[in-house]
Amino acid sequence: MLIARLIADSDQSDMGLDAQLANAPEWLIEADAAFEIEQLDERLHELHWGAENDPTLLTRVLDEVLKPEAALISDCGFELPDVFVSDMDSTMIGQECIDELADYAGLKDKIAHITELAMHGELDFEEALRERVGLLKGLSENAIQQCLDERISPTHGAATLVATLRDHDCRTVLVTGGFHHFADAVAEQLGFERVVGNVLEVADGALTGELAGAITDADTKARVLREEMTKAGNGAISLATGDGANDIPMIEAAHYGFAYRAKPAARAAANGRVDTPDLTAILTLLDISQSDWVEA
Repeated sequence: MLIARLIADSDQSDMGLDAQLANAPEWLIEADAAFEIEQLDERLHELHWGAENDPTLLTRVLDEVLKPEAALISDCGFELPDVFVSDMDSTMIGQECIDELADYAGLKDKIAHITELAMHGELDFEEALRERVGLLKGLSENAIQQCLDERISPTHGAATLVATLRDHDCRTVLVTGGFHHFADAVAEQLGFERVVGNVLEVADGALTGELAGAITDADTKARVLREEMTKAGNGAISLATGDGANDIPMIEAAHYGFAYRAKPAARAAANGRVDTPDLTAILTLLDISQSDWVEA
């Protein structure tokens, strides 16, 4: 049996999710799917999807009928994770760092367009990354710190999510297709214990337009998750969050793979999703009481 935990928005909670089903679409009626919705508290619900039902329809019920703010589907219950691996840009922070940095070179629109295509999976990630970095050749290294100070801010609830998970003995790792120049500072601010990312090459105080060392890409993200799970030992539970196409292998490899306000391909690959801008929704879905949250 599949179980979906979902957070209803305030309007749904007031009227009850059953009312959402009162006007069920024809395809759901024809499917004759048997399921029950149990209210756990004011906004948290569980939907029990019968084993006789088509499992692929559950996601459709969530997306097209119930439309929760956040949801997590599991076939093995809900346990606290031992490992948390997360993307950075547009997930733990509200921006794409390379797009914001490009603004200091007068190239934001051009580079942001390439970023958008890459995140939708329409361009090869490494080629798109190298192209964008190449366009920044000659930009002063000082622009990086200026960008951090002026443009980069955490997603609401990100610090509380990380601090609470760490307080529950969960290992936290930030892995990004972006750059250590940004990720190291973000990780320190949010409390991540390990950072994996790309390195912008700098010479004579300016970007060279090249990257130093190996590329952190989709395969790297999934590999980091597997590495951390091996260290955590047998029976460990993993949680991952991301928003773009290069997060898909990591999301699919995790027990709880969350798409945060994600591109369609990443959302389709996930068994969890957060559509509200507050990442503490993940803590609610994992049944961590707000009284046990660590505000950071």
